Amino acid sequence: MTPDVDIPQEIEIRGDRFVPFIEVQRIQERTTEIAERINRDMDGETPIFICVLNGAFMFFADLVRQITIDCEVDFLKLSSYGEKKISSGNVQLVKDLNCEVEGRNIVIVEDIVDTGFSIDFMKKWIGKKNPASLKIVTLLHKPSSTKISHTLDYVGFEIPTKFVVGYGLDYAQKARNLPAIYILDGNHDTEQ
Repeated sequence: MTPDVDIPQEIEIRGDRFVPFIEVQRIQERTTEIAERINRDMDGETPIFICVLNGAFMFFADLVRQITIDCEVDFLKLSSYGEKKISSGNVQLVKDLNCEVEGRNIVIVEDIVDTGFSIDFMKKWIGKKNPASLKIVTLLHKPSSTKISHTLDYVGFEIPTKFVVGYGLDYAQKARNLPAIYILDGNHDTEQ
């Protein structure tokens, strides 16, 4: 995993100030805990882990490196944000899967679940392909932002309704490369 690194005490994007929220070590610890649970829960299976691009790529890579059961990986890309801090609610498929889903155990790996629109889209879309099972892993969950509720099988952290960046999450494509997660400073409650 990533060694101890110095992270900026604050960053600014488009005039918005972000401060550290979840440190690198805590992300790594929680990712390990989730991987260990998946290894136990899916022992004897060969699931396909599906990374939801672009936001989940760092979490996905760290998680899959710790999966000890046989598995496959694939990638899916959705769009619902554009350059804004608030989801449009209009989810569109940008990159389709390359794998055959029918009869397979599928594990969707998300960076964040807030409104639930993206999860709803994926569950319906993948469900039509007749998987044997479908599990959802998310690094972050904003329960108070949820408009469409779904069972989330593995959740890293429940967080408040504030915009976050870093560790794959972006604001207008900025800050994905930060090793920690930053939160919007101030009293602005903003959906992801």
